[in-house]
Amino acid sequence: MIEFKSKAYYQVSAALAFGSFIVFCNLYLFQPMLPVLAEHFSVSATKINWLLAAGTFTLAFMLLPWAIVSDFIGRRNVMLLSLFLLPAIGLLSLFTNNLTVLIVSRAIMGMALAGFTAVAVAYMAEAFTAKAFSYAIGAYISANSLGGISGRLFGGIITDHFDWQTAVIFMASVSFIGAMLVAFVLPKESKIHEDKIELSSYYRVIVQHLRNRRLFLAMVIGGVNFALFVNLYSVTGFRLIAEPYSLPLSVTSMIFLCYLSGTVSSRLVGLWSQRFSSVFGMFVGTLISLIGMLITTSDSLVIIVIGLNVLSFGAFFTHSLAYGWVSQQAETAKSTATALYLVHYYVSGSLGGFYLMYCWQHGGWNTVMLGASFLYMIIFALCWRLNHYAQAKVAWA
Repeated sequence: MIEFKSKAYYQVSAALAFGSFIVFCNLYLFQPMLPVLAEHFSVSATKINWLLAAGTFTLAFMLLPWAIVSDFIGRRNVMLLSLFLLPAIGLLSLFTNNLTVLIVSRAIMGMALAGFTAVAVAYMAEAFTAKAFSYAIGAYISANSLGGISGRLFGGIITDHFDWQTAVIFMASVSFIGAMLVAFVLPKESKIHEDKIELSSYYRVIVQHLRNRRLFLAMVIGGVNFALFVNLYSVTGFRLIAEPYSLPLSVTSMIFLCYLSGTVSSRLVGLWSQRFSSVFGMFVGTLISLIGMLITTSDSLVIIVIGLNVLSFGAFFTHSLAYGWVSQQAETAKSTATALYLVHYYVSGSLGGFYLMYCWQHGGWNTVMLGASFLYMIIFALCWRLNHYAQAKVAWA
């Protein structure tokens, strides 16, 4: 097991963090473009949301297959295959200006992204000691945040000054270089995983994880948290481009810099976990996120930015704790457990986009706040139930 602050710890955690950075750059490249592409293709906000949702949907549904494959061919092999597929698939999307075909290309991209996402945390959980893992997971999720910020900023700024095709070409180039670097730095696995199970037994393992209340409730918490967080940003993009703000895409893309506060909160998870309950931390993170959303009801741009920073801080804190909780609480088949967490995470994120975009189209920002508040109440209730089962350590019979 890799000890905290050892040479191997820095090497492996840096390689995984950089791979995560590349993955999330690609996943969210198109998010800031949505308002402009909606106008370009003359479609509604709900329909153009498929450019984001297609990737997150297919990512979610490919997580378990990739996790299963990784038990047989190794986590490292799956992660590298995933990274090397990204530039090839990205370049394929350049050959069309048809919205439907573009959505399909984003769906294929999501399938490739799922490989790295499905197994990286399981790789860490198996390679690191408990203390090293609690810090490494924070660094990994911080890289998620930085990748999401960079991809969104680049997508918005380059599209505003050039076009979306130029943004895709540059991202494909960066992805190829990143894949080469990760392949060089990430050490080979010394053994096949001890908890590898027979292919025919995966259905039983999946059911076992879903029947474990300590795992299932954390998965749902992470999913609803993400549905709120990522889609409140999407709706904010539409809000700032519309009157009375009428901001250009390159400026509205700057709101994603507010993700940096989430990068900070992710790094605090290790310190929190050493002193306090992870479930209580999920509750606290959700409360902070709710406060941030309420702050954004102001018409002042400065106050909106402050609110988004608070929202990001809380949402990433909750996600980091829930993600790490599932990895550590799963007694067997950890890659399958973390993949199931991410299935809930990305499916909820996809569905949440249509939910909040519908609220935006039919009632504006106040209706979005009302709809989002309902989801926050659900998370609070789930945290209360998870705390009960965490203490009792009860699983469904």
